Formats: sequence, structure tokens, C-alpha cells
Amino acid sequence: MKYHVAEETVAYTGEQLHSNFALTVFGILGDSIVAFCGPCDVRKDKIVDIEDLRAGNRIYSENMLHFIVEHRDTDLEKSILRQVMLVNIIKDLINARLGGLVVRREHTDLYDGDAKLSVSVATVSPLSSLIHCGINISSANTPVKTRGLDDYRIEPVAFARRVVEEYARDTDRLYSARCKVKWVE
Repeated sequence: MKYHVAEETVAYTGEQLHSNFALTVFGILGDSIVAFCGPCDVRKDKIVDIEDLRAGNRIYSENMLHFIVEHRDTDLEKSILRQVMLVNIIKDLINARLGGLVVRREHTDLYDGDAKLSVSVATVSPLSSLIHCGINISSANTPVKTRGLDDYRIEPVAFARRVVEEYARDTDRLYSARCKVKWVE
């Protein structure tokens, strides 16, 4: 599993959630997780979650830490399980930094009390399974009550490095666990 944390700002509009994004933008071939900071403003025609689309929800943040994951399989259920794994990694790292259980996961979203920290979606294309997870850096001017990494004094780029390293390590361990067992009769 390859990973990359970009130093440059990249705006997330939903158009980035496509096969070969990491290859096209960062030159990373194969299964990957990439992270970058930048604003988030997803146009209606790029919203993947049908419930969000039907509810007219706006997906917006002045500044987010974005993760885009791509695996070369098209199993949506497996992609959703990977999404849960990623969100749990993020939750655990934030809580470890804060020294307690402050942030909780509700399905694939993170909350601190009634303030939302994240947006997240998993989907598939004909080539691969894809995940986008965005964690607010700034909680200013969001369409719902939010908290962000700035509120916890967490530096986003260093935090992103820890997340992508742990996700890649866990993914590699899953692969190893799958390969080391024999089938039963």
C-alpha cells in the first residue's frame, strides 16, 4: 500500500474522487492513500451520497484535511469496511492526542458532542473502490455545527502522515493475515 502527504494545497470539489487520482496528480500507481489540505465545496452533481443529495445538504468547509483512498477492487462492502477502518484510525489518533475519549464515531462520521468533525463516503468505479474522508481543520462558516483540528491544536500535515502510515500498515497486515492461513475442509 503506497501513501503520500501533499505539501501543496488542493481544493476538494468531488471531482477528485475518481480512479487513478493518486496516479494522475501525485504519480502514485496502485493501491494508495493520499492526503492533502484545502477547502471543500462539493457541487451537487458531484455528491455521491444519495441521502445528502436528497436532503439538499451542502458539503463545505473553508479548510479540511482530505484523504483519498483507492484499492484495485470493486467490492463496495469491502470499501465501506475500509472506510470504517480509516475513520477509526483518525478517531483513535485524535483521542490519543487529546488524552481521552473526546471524539466518537457514528458509522462513518466523527463527532465531539453534537459537533461534526468529518465527511466521508465510499464508492466504486469500474476500475477500483474509492474513499474520501475529510476532517475539518477550520470550523468557521460550515453549514452545520463543527469542530476542526485547529480547535484541538493538531497540526494537520503531521497528523496526516500518522494517519496514512497507520492505514497503509493496517492494510498490509490485513493482506498478510489473508495470505498466511490455509483453507479448511
